[in-house]
Formats: sequence, C-alpha cells, structure tokens
Amino acid sequence: MKTTQEKSIEVLDFPKVKQELSQHTQSDLGKKMALALKPSTSIEEIKMLLNQTGDGVSLLRMKGGIPVTPFESILPQLKRLSIGGGLNGGEIASIMKIIKNAREIKNFFREAQEDDIVLENLYAVSDMLNPLSDLSKTIQAVVDEDGRVVDSASPKLKGIRTGIKQVEQSIRQKLENITRGSKSRYLTDAIITIRNDRYVVPVKADSKNVFGGIVHDQSATGQTLFVEPQSVLNQNNKLKEYTSQEKAEVDRLLADLSQKITPYSKDLEQDLQVLTLLDFIAAKAKYSRQLSASQPIVDDNREIALYGARHPLIDPDQVVENDITLGLDYKAIVVTGPNTGGKTVVLKTLGLLQIMGQSGLHLPVKDNSRIGVFEKCYADIGDEQSIEQSLSTFSSHMTNIVSILSDIDEATLIVLDELGAGTDPQEGAALAIAILDYISARGSTVVITSHYPELKAYAYNRPETINASMAFDVNSLKPTYKLLLGIPGRSNAFEVAQRLGLNNEIIAASKQLMSGESQSVNQMIEDLEAKRQAYHKRNQSLQKELYDASKLHNDLKNFYEAYQERSQELEDKAKDKANRIVEKAQEQADQIIDDLRQKQLNQPSEDNIKEHEFIDAKSRLSNMKYEQKHLKQNKVLQKEKEKKALAVGDQVHVDSFDQEGTLVDQTGDSKWVVQMGMLKMKIDEEDLTLLEKGKSKQATKQANSLRANVGSVKTEIDLRGERVDQAVHRLDQYIDQALLANYGTVTVIHGMGTGAVRKAVKDYLSKHKRVQSYNDAPANQGGNGATIVKFKQ
Repeated sequence: MKTTQEKSIEVLDFPKVKQELSQHTQSDLGKKMALALKPSTSIEEIKMLLNQTGDGVSLLRMKGGIPVTPFESILPQLKRLSIGGGLNGGEIASIMKIIKNAREIKNFFREAQEDDIVLENLYAVSDMLNPLSDLSKTIQAVVDEDGRVVDSASPKLKGIRTGIKQVEQSIRQKLENITRGSKSRYLTDAIITIRNDRYVVPVKADSKNVFGGIVHDQSATGQTLFVEPQSVLNQNNKLKEYTSQEKAEVDRLLADLSQKITPYSKDLEQDLQVLTLLDFIAAKAKYSRQLSASQPIVDDNREIALYGARHPLIDPDQVVENDITLGLDYKAIVVTGPNTGGKTVVLKTLGLLQIMGQSGLHLPVKDNSRIGVFEKCYADIGDEQSIEQSLSTFSSHMTNIVSILSDIDEATLIVLDELGAGTDPQEGAALAIAILDYISARGSTVVITSHYPELKAYAYNRPETINASMAFDVNSLKPTYKLLLGIPGRSNAFEVAQRLGLNNEIIAASKQLMSGESQSVNQMIEDLEAKRQAYHKRNQSLQKELYDASKLHNDLKNFYEAYQERSQELEDKAKDKANRIVEKAQEQADQIIDDLRQKQLNQPSEDNIKEHEFIDAKSRLSNMKYEQKHLKQNKVLQKEKEKKALAVGDQVHVDSFDQEGTLVDQTGDSKWVVQMGMLKMKIDEEDLTLLEKGKSKQATKQANSLRANVGSVKTEIDLRGERVDQAVHRLDQYIDQALLANYGTVTVIHGMGTGAVRKAVKDYLSKHKRVQSYNDAPANQGGNGATIVKFKQ
C-alpha cells in the first residue's frame, strides 16, 4: 500500500516527469535510475545532485554532451565469472563495450580539463573510471565487437578456418558444376543451400537417384528433395569434422579469456556504476535543455522563490509563467477566485517544482530562483470520488487530509486544492479555517485554493498569511492564468453578465441583494486591483529607466576599460621600442668608450679624458631610456644605413608592396623604375632595400625550406593525442609537404577517441582541391582510426 507521501508525489505528476526524463537515457540501467528518482531531504546531497546536472548542462553546451553510447548491464556476466563460469563471445563483447565507453569518456573529461571547462562535481566522478587498457588489448586479440572469435586468436584456429574455407570452396565448386551442367535439368532450382549443416541441392522428387548421396529434407509439397550428392559426401564429412574442431578451439579460447577477465570483475562493476550515473546525468542535462530550465538556489530557511515558474508538462507554447514566493514574509497562501482560472495549475506547479528541485533536476524557472528543503511534501488535489470505499468527494478529500495532518511539522510543505469543498459552504469555510490554524500552529508551509469568501478575510487578518488570486480579463471574458499575490479573488459575475448583455436593472437589483459586507469586500478587491495595475505600470516605467541607465553605465564602463587597456598597450609598445633603440646606441657607445680607454692606457697624456668622464658619459646614455618617447623612427636614415649605392640591375625589396624586383632605370635623384614580375613601377629610393647581388632572399629561403622539408617528409602523419585546432594545422602543413614530394597516397593516423579529431580531418580533406579521395584504412592498418588519402595526379 502506498504511503501518503507517495500518493502526493503521484498526484503532483512527478512520475510523468520521470518518464520524460528516462527517454533521454542511453541504457536500461540509466532508464531504471531515472524512473527510480526520489526527492532527497539532505541539503548537501541536493546541492551535489543539482551541481551534477549543472556540470552536464555545461558539457552539453560547450562540448555536445557526455559521449555515453548505448551499453547493457554486465552484472549477470560478472556473477557467472565469480562462481567460475565461462562467457560466450556476445557476453564478452558486452564487457568490451563497457571498457570502450569508460576509456572514451575518461578521454573526454581529460580534454574538457585541458580546455579549462569548470565543473563542480563530474571530474571527481570521471576519475573513478578504470580504463583497463591491458584487459582491452587481451579481449580484442580474441573477440571482435560483434562477439565473434577472430581468426588470429590462435594459430590452430586460423589453420582450422583456412581448412574450412578450402573445403567449402571445393564443395561449392562441385555443386556449381551440377547446377550449371547438363544434369541441372533434374533440379527444381539452380541453387546451393544447406540442410542439417551440410551442403545440398534441390532435386526433383522423381530424380532423387540421379546424384546418389543422401536425402536430408523435402519441400512442403514433396516435389523437391534436398539431396547431398555422393560427389561431395566425403568433403561434407570433412567440413563437419573441421566445424567440430573449430567449436572446440573457440570454446577453449573463450574459457581461457573468461579466466583472464575474472580478476577485473570489481573494476568492471565500478565502471558500470559510473557509466550508469553519467548516463543519468547526461539525461538530466538534456531534459534541462528541453525545458529551457535553470539551476535553482537551495535555501536553508525553507524559502521558496520561483520566478517565471512554468509547469513542465504543459505545452511550452501555451504555459503561462508565474512568480511564486513563499516562506519569508508569509508561510501560508490562500488563493481564491472562480473555477478555470488556473488555481490548481499554480498549486501543482509549486509542489512539482519543489519535488523536482529536491531530486536534483533543473527547473523551468528564471535564474536566481530558490527552493527550500522539506522533509515531507503532501498534496490533496482533484475531484475524484472513492468508489471502492463508497465515499463522497468531501469524504474522500477529508480522509486524505486527515492522513496528512497526522504527520506534519515545520519541515512540511502542504498544497490543498478546494479545501473544505463538497459540503455546506458555511460549515466548509469554518472547517477550512480551523485546518489552516492547525497547520499554522505546527509551523508547516501551506498553499490552498478555495471559493469561500470567509477565507479572504482570514488571510487578510492572520499573520504570516497572504491572499492571492488569478487575474481575469473582463474585456475578453477570459482568465489570464497569472497569479496575483496580495489580492483576493472575486467572481467577476456582474461584469461578465453585463458584457454578455444582461439587463442593467437585473444587475443593479443583484448588487442590492448582496450583503453590505460582501459588497465592501468586493469594493476592497476592486480598489486593490486598480492600485496594483497603477503600481505595475509605474514599475514598468521605472524598470525601463533603470535598464536604460544600466545599459549606458555599462557602455561607458566598457569604453573606458577598452581605452585604458589600449592606452596601456600603446605605452608599453612605445617603451619597448624606445628601449631597443637606446640599447643599440648604448652598445655602440660602450664600444667607443672601450676603444678610447685602450688608447688612453697605451698613450698616457695629461690631455687625455679622465675615467670619471667616461663613467659620466655612459650614465647619461643609460638614462636615455623612456626619455626618447617623442622620437619617431626616421625611415630615410634607416634606409641609408641599410642600403649601399643602388645601380641598374640590382635586386631590391620594395617595402611598401613587400615584393622583390630588379632596378631597370633611374629617373631622378630619388626615383627608380623597378621591374616586379610583369609590372614596372616608379618607386622612391627610400622605399627600396638592396638585396645581395644576384640572389633573392625570399627565393633562397623558400628553396632551402623546400629541400629540407621534402627530404624528410614521411608517407604518414600521426595526429593522436592532439587538440583539434593543432591537428588541423599540422595536417595542412603535412599535405603541402607531401604534394611537393609527389606522393600519390599518404596515411593520416587520428585514432578513434571521442571522434573530434577524426571528424576535423574528414572535413579538411573534403574541402582540399588536390585530394581525389579518402577512406578509412583497412582493419590491419588501423581501421577507422586512420584515413588513407589519395591525391589528384
């Protein structure tokens, strides 16, 4: 029998949320974990669970999500190994998938760390994965991904399978001679098939003795007999013998491999648990993206502040956002007003989002929303009668409420729909007030909906209690489904009737028949609503002004910061440039001073310069740093230092065009005609730099580089372990070198890993004009871990 808490969780539709969440998992174990999700009552655990979901969302946004691939539970296999049993090829392949998954995910998290992605919890989780590289190599040497024992698992198996192929080829050749030869007229169809693991041909029933041999089967009509001809009888026997030997050898290899896997059972079980957890976290992240959800703040004081809250099971195009706050200034909300206004939806949204948050799920709310931590969350919602117990609607609700009230305290959240409904209005209102007083006395947090006007006054007068209602558009006669805190609900019956055309005399008479107290309450509500709308408009205006002011402030701040940064950058560059100029001049000055000192020592004279004068001169040169910021580079002087006398036929570098050319003619004291390829231009002498006679620096540099590169380039490049951008850059350089070396085909080794480098390599090759084709390497050369590239000739 379900507890009151379990019933409340069902009433709030949490099982439907878990069902949607489970659709994002990759494994049955992950799905079971999603469906078994329950709210936690530990604030530390809730924060950890929410952080795990947040980590998953970050990885989904920045790296496409945790790369969990579908996997199966290997617990039955591990159990069998623990009691000394053996595994078949398919079961070992399942274990291999777990190992491969663990290795690829561990690599994924290592790359995330290298990319400086900040995670709160999942790096520690990924550290628990065991790559089991040695075991992986051991398994791959025997079993492939499909669970088939490979030919190279042992020399004996390879020899047996070679013999099987040869015998099968011989049998088929003989049978093909029959199906294509003169005796094919005795066959019902020119095909070769298998019956009882032996090769046969379909023979007409009246010709069964033509080929001799053994009849293994017949068709449903009896017109066709499947005959093993005498000519292949011995070879079929030999094939049968080979098959038996193959089975025995395969069984031996699998038994031996099972023993080698057994010592790793605990590591494999741990990997399975971690993979299941990561599958579940990845599903929570995808569900968060589906809901456009955000991570709530967990409040120690059981304060709830859900901004822009949306019910996760309502169509996103139809759901209405509401701000729901509770627990700080008031611990009880009384929502009043007519039916179909959205009161029940608000109630369910509050209860469901609180349970989701305590279960570690992100919520469909705006940022900075808060949830409390409640040890119990109870709900009584709906209008169903208990037919089995012959209870009315009132009795059914009251039975549930009695159960709820027996187990409440200050750590309890309660949501009650239409409290006291289903009986006499006066009695129902009194009962609802008494229940609210009882709940308040025990410190519980509660939200109720009601039609009773008495509860409006109760909420207004009771401490820590607030009225609320659902907004209604009188002009369109439709509810807006917006929650209004602080304003009690009104029926709007008179306004609706008047809009629908009811006679004004009837409406006026109706108002006179209402009690004075009721009219006063309605007038109070009307005044409150008018004030609310006025404050709302004023608030919108102030919000716009605040937004404009904040935007201007941020723009000015960003501009100032950019100015400061640019100014500092220019100042640093100027200082660096000035220092280099001064240092060069100081080196020359030091040399001159050394020469003078030597002369003084070699030729003493009273007229020689004193030592302190040298020191003083050198000090002044040192102090020139930062004092020459105003000096600009004199290009004319630099050119005079760098170039020698120019002459017709000299090779020069044209600085403004960054091109090399030949001097053809001098047209003036400072103008030269320069031949640059097909182009002749007049260039100022200060824009020319003389190159070494008869030799182009650029051509020489390129020639030397080409000779060095072409001589050392290999026919393959290994990009494993590199990041995507580095791998593509290296590949681009390598392709150029390979083309210069006239290679027709090269191999690019990128590994499998997460697939990022492999995809980048394929994308690059698909766009390269000189690449004719590219394909995965053969299995014995790396398979899909390498790519064979063929160039256009």
